[in-house]
Amino acid sequence: MKIQFLNGGLANQTFQYIFTRYYELSHPGEQMFLDDSYFALNTVHNGYELEKVFPNARPRMLSNFFDDDIWEYMLDEKRKGKSIPQILNDNDIPITMLSEFGDSYKNFNPFDGDVKYVEAHVFQPQICDVPYENVYYHGYWINRDYLYTYKDILLPELSFPEVTEHHNIEYMNAIRNSNSVSVHIRRGDFVKIGWSLPIEQIREIILHFLDNTPKELNFHAFVFSDDIPWCQENFTNLGLNKFVNCTFVEGNTNGLNYRDIQLMSNCKAMIQSNSSFGYLAALLNQTKQYILNPFSQRPI
Repeated sequence: MKIQFLNGGLANQTFQYIFTRYYELSHPGEQMFLDDSYFALNTVHNGYELEKVFPNARPRMLSNFFDDDIWEYMLDEKRKGKSIPQILNDNDIPITMLSEFGDSYKNFNPFDGDVKYVEAHVFQPQICDVPYENVYYHGYWINRDYLYTYKDILLPELSFPEVTEHHNIEYMNAIRNSNSVSVHIRRGDFVKIGWSLPIEQIREIILHFLDNTPKELNFHAFVFSDDIPWCQENFTNLGLNKFVNCTFVEGNTNGLNYRDIQLMSNCKAMIQSNSSFGYLAALLNQTKQYILNPFSQRPI
């Protein structure tokens, strides 16, 4: 049995889904299950969103593998602090964990069994062929090659529902009818944990983009952020005043956050942040002409 942990916001859920599909497509006839126990007991960000945002997705949930009474027993054990791999191990189903971020698994999936450590954000197809019958994958596997290896199959599975909200229809029309560049600025919880980029760095990359793209394109900036008021207050300091036009994209909260990914994925150029949210938008954007993502080790 092959199992992938499922947690986090939409972008992380999507990368975990992509990894399971990569495994199945590269191993015809085999299956990998998403461990959905986390969302059965927790609500973070907007909760489980994968199938709402991507109606064509085909997730294979671990909860559907077990009978209802067995799954409820596993959830009860998880409420006591045990992880799914630990529960399996304790019930004579030996399993090996592959952890992408060192001992970080202890925060979500405490496990006293066999753990192997693998490098983060690197395309490593060999981890799909480890010589263990039962494997629990604890990671996000954020790398374009898991998607692009089978993009003709996976991109249709990751297609968004039609835009229906009035404000997003207007944004989409403006994006498609201009030399649009998305500027993604991630703050929110990144500020608390020290991952947010300083104003000086954001300004530097914006100016670098403008200095290295044709002036005659007159790019129209569309600013996406989880802290639009901060971006507006720092309009000049961020260098946003250097664009011919600048639009702050607002109104996509309380479950509509995914529309920001959808809108960004239609921009002709992209200035990315250091977040999986922006990185996913870049990978799904198949028409971009320019992209600048110097703060991430993940290739576009």
